[in-house]
Amino acid sequence: MDVLELEASLTDRYQTTVPTAVRKALNVGKRDKISYVVQADGTVILRRAKAEHADPALAGFLRRLERDIAAHPERLVPVTSAMKKRIDRLIGKLDVDLDKPLGAKR
Repeated sequence: MDVLELEASLTDRYQTTVPTAVRKALNVGKRDKISYVVQADGTVILRRAKAEHADPALAGFLRRLERDIAAHPERLVPVTSAMKKRIDRLIGKLDVDLDKPLGAKR
């Protein structure tokens, strides 16, 4: 990747907009966090922040699932149209906003 040099202005409240090219390079979106590393010479490194609070139960489940899939790939089956119809019947017309934080009121 070529080196990019971009500028952004500060508002009266010291806020700024992260340029699109930087958001793409960091692979961040709305509500994602970024971190700043300020070095002794004044250089500032901007990067995507690490996840704050990983759910230990979910992390353990995902590791177990990953091991099981690796050990038994033959168990993976595609979702059939009959399965999709059954899922649709069970959940109805569920509206999901993947960008909304869990627990937020609609």
